[in-house]
Order: sequence, then structure tokens, then C-alpha cells
Amino acid sequence: MPVLLKPQELHGLVDMESAIDAVSEAYRGAVEFPVINAPRRRVHAPTGVRVSNFPGGVHSLGVIGSGTRAELVRQADGNQHYDFREHPVHVLCDSNTSQLMGIVLGEVTEKTLGPSSLMAFRTAATSGVGFRFLAPRNAKAAGVFGSGGQAAYQLLALLTERPQISKVFVYSRSPENRKAFAERYSKLFGVDIQPVEDARAVVEPADVIVCATNTNKVLFDGAWLRPGQHVTGIIGGNIQLVEGGFLKQSRRELDNTTAQRANVIVTNLRESILSEKQGDLWEPLEKGLIKLADIFELGELAAGDKPGRTDETQITYHKNNNGTGAADLALTTLAYRKAIKAGRGMDIAM
Repeated sequence: MPVLLKPQELHGLVDMESAIDAVSEAYRGAVEFPVINAPRRRVHAPTGVRVSNFPGGVHSLGVIGSGTRAELVRQADGNQHYDFREHPVHVLCDSNTSQLMGIVLGEVTEKTLGPSSLMAFRTAATSGVGFRFLAPRNAKAAGVFGSGGQAAYQLLALLTERPQISKVFVYSRSPENRKAFAERYSKLFGVDIQPVEDARAVVEPADVIVCATNTNKVLFDGAWLRPGQHVTGIIGGNIQLVEGGFLKQSRRELDNTTAQRANVIVTNLRESILSEKQGDLWEPLEKGLIKLADIFELGELAAGDKPGRTDETQITYHKNNNGTGAADLALTTLAYRKAIKAGRGMDIAM
């Protein structure tokens, strides 16, 4: 019988390592059978209300279905703000029989961090797959842009894949926020986190640079990068906001120089770069600075079809450009099965 799970029943179930493994499996499966996954699709109301839909599945986990979420988006001061965000809803069906397995209301959260920014867990687990294949094996220091829940989740994913990292430099617009972030997560993660005064102080000492902000502006000059560094960016696209008149230009956080200097560029889905004209990679593609054929997909790394980092002097770049249904359903299915085992949820009589 199908089961309904409510938001409070999703807490404390899934750890980051398991999540990264599940998302890696989701992308690997989508390479083997591409039509089980698809880019997100967004629609907008004139008020700024946006609904994002994520169809997909992970056949090795026996699941296919979709996720949907709504939010009220506003642009101000070069940043994207969310005046309201509704709980996401995921519909899980059996990928062998088509029978409904469950309806999951709410966000799956990492068991040690708990509730945070919307999609922070799935986004970080996806970055974690990129860290697994692209971050320097001997990385000792990290730089983080952002001091909110996304930044905390991204850092946890990085430390899960590169636990030897012992020093972190964090920058955000608010001195108070970056100081609070450093104090809180130094204790929680057991690493030395230092708040810094500008972007360059994040980039120059870091082996891995993680961007986890809500900015619409470029965060740093790609000319600052040195051989051997890895960069992860998590902003996707918002061409619909541009076409709807809410924004003057596409959202971005990384400049053309970063793309041009990278020896390896990986994105979640190449199709989304084109369909959403995602600024960080669309503009350098349009200007001929990079070629689409030279951009790998995350699933190709997970499946072993393409190499990740092959040289410790390479600059590597993962554009975690948007979520996919396969990744969402992998994480949600993990939580669903653990919740069922723990006796949570309510049977749905069909």
C-alpha cells in the first residue's frame, strides 16, 4: 500500500556519504538509460511565483516519478530573494510495475545538519559527486563563498569526500554572518574556519573553491586561479525570469575566464546549459571560448566513460548547473525506505 510521509518524518534518516553514493548512482543510471532522466522544467506566474518540476528515476533503486516545488522569487541588490518557499512534493512509483510507492511531502535533510536552505542537501550531494572525481586528492585547504545553509551543506559534502582538509576560508557580504558561520561550523566539523575580508582571500590559498551564494554577480576573477585548483559553482539558470521581464540578464557567479582556463569542465546536464542559457557556461560557449563537446557530464564520470581529474596540475570546474529528477528521487527514495523501516508514514488507501 502506498505511504504518505510528512516533513517531520523525513528528519534524521540520511547521512551525506550515503546521499553522495545515491546521487552518483542516479547519474550513472541516467547515462546507461538517458530517457529515465530529464532537465527541470519551470513555469512562472506574473507575480514572480515559480514552479519547478523534476521528472526522473533511478531504475537500480526501483523508482521513477517526479518532484515539484513552488516559490515566490524576487530580485533586489544583485541577489535573488525568496519571499516564500513551499514544501516540495515527490511522487515515487515502482519503475518495474508503475505502482505508486509513496508521496513524500517536504525536504529530505542530512541527519547531522537538519533543515536548511531549500534543496541544500541534494545540491551538496551532487557537488559531492563532483568532489569525488575532480577535487585534488591531496587538498588541504578550501575556500567558501557564502555563509548560509547551502554553504554549510556544500562544506559537509567536501569534507565527506576530502576529510583531510583542515583549513577553510569563508567570505560573504555580511561580516557578522561569515563570523557566525566560522564559529558554528568550526566546532561542528572539527576544522579551522577563518572568515576573510574579500574574495581574493578565499581563492588564493584554497585547493578547492566552493561557491554557495544567491548572487547574480560574478564572485571572483578567474585570472586568480592557479594550477591544481578545483572550482564548484551551484547557480543554475533563470532565463525564464529574463524572458518574463523580472531580470535584465541571466544569473551567474563565475566569469568567462574561469571556464576558459579550466582544463576539465563538468556539468550535470549539457542540455540544460542550452535550454536555459545558463550564464556561467552559455556566454563562453556563445563567444567561442569553450566548446560544448569538451564539457563532460557528471554521469559520464560516475559511469567511468570520461575521466575526472587526471593530473594534479589541472584546473577543474564542476558547474552543478541544475537538479534533476533522478538525483531528487534517489535521495527521496533513500529517506522513504528508511522511514518505512522505522515505522513512519501513513498508509494511503487507493
